[in-house]
Amino acid sequence: MSDALAIAGASAAMSRTNLGLQVQTSVMKKSMDMQSQLMERLLAALPAAPVNPPHLGNHIDAKA
Repeated sequence: MSDALAIAGASAAMSRTNLGLQVQTSVMKKSMDMQSQLMERLLAALPAAPVNPPHLGNHIDAKA
């Protein structure tokens, strides 16, 4: 009888551990999704890079 109780206890412990891992994974995925959305907003809020005139950057001053 004690073997059956030990097996049942081990099974219950494994079930709790599995549930805990599923919850942790779910929280991590939700956190990663939120971070991704935040980064998308931050990147969208960045001002556009200024466009230089086409004549700039074509020559190197070797005397400097």
